[in-house]
Amino acid sequence: MNFEELELNSKSIWQLVGEEEHREIYAYGDRYKNFLDNAKTEREACKFIIAEAVKNGFVSFEEAIKGKIKQGDKIYLNNKNKSAVLFVMGEDLTEGMRIVGSHIDCPRLDIKQRPLYEDLEMAFLKTHYYGGIKKYQWPTIPLALHGYVVNSNGESFDIRIGENEDDPVFYINDLLPHLGADQNKKVLGEAIPGESLNIVVGHSSYGIKEDKNPIKKAVLKYLNENYGIVEEDFMVAEFEVVPATKARDVGFDRAMIAAHGHDDRICSYANLEAILKTENPKITAVGLFVDKEEIGSVGNSSMSAKFFENAVAEILATGENYSDILVRRAMANSKVLSADVTAALDPDFKEVMDSKNAAVVGYGIAMSKYTGARGKSGCNDANSEFLVELRDIFKRDNVIWQTGELGKVDQGGGGTIAYILAEYGAEVVDMGTAMLSMHAPVELASKADAYMTFKAYKSFLK
Repeated sequence: MNFEELELNSKSIWQLVGEEEHREIYAYGDRYKNFLDNAKTEREACKFIIAEAVKNGFVSFEEAIKGKIKQGDKIYLNNKNKSAVLFVMGEDLTEGMRIVGSHIDCPRLDIKQRPLYEDLEMAFLKTHYYGGIKKYQWPTIPLALHGYVVNSNGESFDIRIGENEDDPVFYINDLLPHLGADQNKKVLGEAIPGESLNIVVGHSSYGIKEDKNPIKKAVLKYLNENYGIVEEDFMVAEFEVVPATKARDVGFDRAMIAAHGHDDRICSYANLEAILKTENPKITAVGLFVDKEEIGSVGNSSMSAKFFENAVAEILATGENYSDILVRRAMANSKVLSADVTAALDPDFKEVMDSKNAAVVGYGIAMSKYTGARGKSGCNDANSEFLVELRDIFKRDNVIWQTGELGKVDQGGGGTIAYILAEYGAEVVDMGTAMLSMHAPVELASKADAYMTFKAYKSFLK
């Protein structure tokens, strides 16, 4: 055996794929961009996922459990319109499942419950940021408003303003550099306070005769005429503010995509395509699409909620001799890819990463044996036996993969849903796309890595 065979010699996906797969990378990128543009909130993503599932022969969970469930059955579960589960049933659920678990929420700005006010000839909506953001990145960019509202007449509807070419957009002000001496003295994280992230939604008071807050009243008049909304409806509505930009190709070669929400929709879309292409598996295949990961997986639409475990119990209860131990066996015997992104090594910020152990864009889906912070705090540390099994699967199907860590040991860190599923005794490892500018309003990812993420999940599920 020569030294070339002994050493690990990684190469870029672009150097390894053939002409047919090269074409598929770009075709997959177009499909993924369509998902990004039509699924900017968790509600929109859940709706998109279920619509695609129905097109591909999945039936609702409520309908499925009325009868006897058999191998090959395709079932979707809609949880609170914010998270979803897609099952492709295998032979015996108690033997475990092959699960790919992704999340469909993203860092953003949420509208407060009493948000609308007027000041100095402008109307504003107050916001409360969601997830880990750099606040200074959000002022002065075009913003869109997405929401779900039930008005006082009991009518429910979605609102989406700022995405079409002829829509207005919204805006957060920033201080001009000429008067920014004091602002410039502040550390980056304090230069833009959270309470200053107020979006401009109106300026004209034309046609309003009242002296007090005429611009606010003009905004309320517009909302009422177009959506039947009164101010009280904000108190029970859900509004999210996201960048008013479409997913765009980057570079002369169009090999990368700039978009809002790569974290974690790049893994969620790969998960969706993979589960839709799974047919008659011996072991039940599951695509998980959960909410609230960016704020710690809390709440009834998150991975910490029991909706997935309860669904497994309901499916087992359609058979004979149901007992709680069957649910425990199904969960403990499962194997899971925690489908979440990781940070790629950035040429301009190499100092925060261990370059020998960082993922690189274009080198394939990234396996993170552990995440957490500093001394692996809060992480799931995967077992070697499971990693060996994955290596063999990927070698069989020519999946290009790499390993990665989220920064230098003492630099920081982060977490995923991996530890939650590991609590059942399942084998779990984090495996997702390496990307740049994570948690920025617009993030950057490689089309080749996006495609290879799909290919890895498809290989694992089958």
